[in-house]
Amino acid sequence: MAAGSRRKIIPVADPAALAKMAADRLSARISTNSGRIAICLTGGSSPTQLYALLAAEAYRSKIPWDRVHWFIGDERFVPASDPLNNMAAARQIFLDQCAPATNIHPIPTELADPNAGAEHYASELKSFYGADQLDPSRPLFDLVLMVVGPDGHTASLFPDYPELEETARWTVGVPKANVEPFVPRVTLTLPTLNSCREMLFEAAGLEKRAILTRVFGGANLPANRARSSGETVWLVDQAALPESFRGR
Repeated sequence: MAAGSRRKIIPVADPAALAKMAADRLSARISTNSGRIAICLTGGSSPTQLYALLAAEAYRSKIPWDRVHWFIGDERFVPASDPLNNMAAARQIFLDQCAPATNIHPIPTELADPNAGAEHYASELKSFYGADQLDPSRPLFDLVLMVVGPDGHTASLFPDYPELEETARWTVGVPKANVEPFVPRVTLTLPTLNSCREMLFEAAGLEKRAILTRVFGGANLPANRARSSGETVWLVDQAALPESFRGR
């Protein structure tokens, strides 16, 4: 992490406890905004327990669904009917039963190619934000959910890929992923993801421990360059927690 950034690592017992804490933080973040709210979701299997909790009455009743808009940090360039589609999974688990359709903002994957999808989504984000340039004093998102891959990627920003260095565009197409599934992607860029009041990483399972050891050790990886302009929090279960952080 760069100097001056604020990263808090919160150990939790297991994936269930992680999901509950994530739901609590998301609910708390929403409660601080009395106006229009923007949440950026993430894909993969890590957030599925969180999404299920948001549909449960205990959390569902606390969320002002008419004021919350749901975006996504990256998308596999596959049809919405494909099981690999990230937003389709979120819609199935909780969005379609809870959120107004007009408040759900998927990345379009029916266009000619990922670059076209990226341009379309950038226009939608700019329209929602009300400007073509991000203002550091006015974050785009209230909260951005993130996960880390085995190579240290986050969203679809992979190590040593040129998209990682993009600073002008809000979104970009990625011709081929660095990890499975090896399909094209559309991803928000670091400046766009970082424009948030809170960035919340979820990491669970023994298979995450090796990469977290590198990330928390300061390795130059995409997950270390993703950091909120406000607060950056990592929720890590005991199986994933590196040895050097145990007992702290």
